[in-house]
Amino acid sequence: MVIPRMPFLKTLAASVPRSWKPYIFWCIPILLLVGFYWFILRDLPSPAKLSRYDVPLATKIYDRNGKLLFDIFVGQNRSPVTLNDIPKYLQEGTISIEDKNFYKHGGINPIGGILRAIAASVFSHQLQGGSTITQQLVKSALLTPDRTVIRKIKELLLAPIVELLYSKDKILEMYLNTVPYGGTAWGVETAAEKYFGKSVKQLTLGESALLAGLPQAPTLYSPFGAHPEYAKERQKEVLTRMVEDHYITQKQADDAYAEPLNYKQETGIQAPHFVMYVKEQLVNTYGEALVERGGLKVTTTLDLDLQKYAQATVAAEVAKIKYMDVGNGAALITHPATGEILAMVGSTDYFASPSGSFNVTTALRQPGSSIKPINYGIGIDKHIVTPATMFLDIPSCFANQAGQPPYCPRNYDGKFRGPVQLRFALGNSLNIPAVKMLYLNTVRDMVASASAFGLNTLKNPEQYGLSLTLGGGEVHMTDMATAFSVFANGGVRHDLVSILKVVDKNGKVLEEYKDPNLGKDIPSQLLQTGTRVVSPETAFLISHILLDNNARQDDFGPNSALVVPGHAVSVKTGTTNDLRDNWTIGYTPQYLVATWVGNNDNSPMNSALVSGITGAAPIWNKLMQHVLQGQPDIWPKKPDTVVGAQICTTTGLLPPNPDPNAGDKGCPTRFEYFIKGTVPTQRENLTQTVAIDKTTNDLASPGQTDNIEMQSHQVVSDGISNYCLDCQHTQDKPVIIK
Repeated sequence: MVIPRMPFLKTLAASVPRSWKPYIFWCIPILLLVGFYWFILRDLPSPAKLSRYDVPLATKIYDRNGKLLFDIFVGQNRSPVTLNDIPKYLQEGTISIEDKNFYKHGGINPIGGILRAIAASVFSHQLQGGSTITQQLVKSALLTPDRTVIRKIKELLLAPIVELLYSKDKILEMYLNTVPYGGTAWGVETAAEKYFGKSVKQLTLGESALLAGLPQAPTLYSPFGAHPEYAKERQKEVLTRMVEDHYITQKQADDAYAEPLNYKQETGIQAPHFVMYVKEQLVNTYGEALVERGGLKVTTTLDLDLQKYAQATVAAEVAKIKYMDVGNGAALITHPATGEILAMVGSTDYFASPSGSFNVTTALRQPGSSIKPINYGIGIDKHIVTPATMFLDIPSCFANQAGQPPYCPRNYDGKFRGPVQLRFALGNSLNIPAVKMLYLNTVRDMVASASAFGLNTLKNPEQYGLSLTLGGGEVHMTDMATAFSVFANGGVRHDLVSILKVVDKNGKVLEEYKDPNLGKDIPSQLLQTGTRVVSPETAFLISHILLDNNARQDDFGPNSALVVPGHAVSVKTGTTNDLRDNWTIGYTPQYLVATWVGNNDNSPMNSALVSGITGAAPIWNKLMQHVLQGQPDIWPKKPDTVVGAQICTTTGLLPPNPDPNAGDKGCPTRFEYFIKGTVPTQRENLTQTVAIDKTTNDLASPGQTDNIEMQSHQVVSDGISNYCLDCQHTQDKPVIIK
């Protein structure tokens, strides 16, 4: 390492009188010793006090109205046990995952641990990793959890002293009786009771492995946390380490992993899925120790009364359709203008065994057709299409990469409707027009734009094909709520918010969410915060299509569960082709409601749910009616740059007769909205001379030269394929699109 030249030191030394220099030589080490004493040794705790701790303070989580949701820590709850009462599997699992050389080192692991910690500090600017079980005992029982250099030095000084005072077995025993396993569980005996309702001595290998994995990050790995699936992943990691360290065989590990885990569920918690969602965010920001026992007061965005109604509604409606092979349901209610989460129902019953704690709102699921508005919105915003753009809903196959069979999408009912305009293609959730829309947008642009909408799980366009618009990618419900809020907010995205305020034990405000739109029932059309994703014109057009009951009634009927009496509500359903996910997402400028039904294990549901109107829609309807009760009917505000025009009902082009006063326009017409400057300029002219295959009496294939005849017919085109309105059609002959 090159030491930089510092000439000012030389100048400074030269200015010091010769008689002072001997004193300076002795002053420097004395000052260092004083500093070391003052900052390190002065308040260094005695290792003999390992059995005495400060009483932790409860962190309390409240709803937006001050109603208590949960005490993250409700008092110190420890039941010490001797090492002989702790199963060998739990001892060995803890050593394997936390400190494999525990019985070999003297309290610190200089080669493995300290070097890793130094590297982390230098390269990632974080004090982390490398702690032995002895160091963790010291940190947990004697020191603060602060991530500082001074705390780390104290830990390194105390650990070898602890090793001199206590045997290895005693250190392990104290560690297992001291370490927090999450919430009120301090030590293995309390953890065994908390999670499994039994004494630690009764734990199986599988249960022991799960507990051994918790201390590193109890909130993240907790089976009661926001991601209960992480508990099983961590359990598998512990079992794998135990096999590597020759404590158990691979067969024992496999059997333990397959062993059913019967949890004793937590009680005394309101809105549990939401609370665990919030707790995870708090831990990521403030650290496990401060959140678990630091006395924070957390005010959230949740409305507990609305939450209770949503929980009861989801549970009741899912119970009604269990005969359709539906095992679970979820719901999310937000304020689109601010992103505030008002209610979060992650599953029908958090306390149900074995997987009630699974939070569907944050899990990866396929969105089905509910993602189509994003696709069409991108096309409208790029001025590729308008609500009047005509798509040909005909048998179509899209060429794939070399060696791959062509992609031939079908509508959910197997029917083809011929020419259909975008408004009705989106309203009736037709698949072939949606695939054509993505074909025009390109998968690459769709994926790039999806992240702007908040769909952050759709990243690599190479992973997807044209089925992406039918729900071929995986998303979070929370992200879908963010994406749909873009349309509700006039094109502006508001990321979800769950925490309004955090105050520490001394009354200091650690964070506070402030938004100019906070608390307003009707958001401004020009929001003062948020990120613009699409134009106000695009947001209006998508919202108007999704609230147009006439645009969807061909497939859903005039009185479906998508209709909220007395209110204009934009809504979209979605069901995956494999019948594993069934969605309904809808919004007004005041509220957004997203609902889902399905099965946690991804098993398919009954085919009666294929339309998307049977499963999630009734839940959505009840929740939306509830939140809009007593609210004014608010329509999306039409920007001045959106204009209307009469267009032909088949092609979406201007009528052949330009006379505005003529009774016969030359085609049946309807009214449609357009972004100013995108109103069609071409007039409809259906009659063309075309080549007809004399065998099929339909349009000849591209490049066909024999057995054809030139005839006059009514022909339309969507720019991708052509269609003869007055020809015979062979339904099993798809158009090949390259």
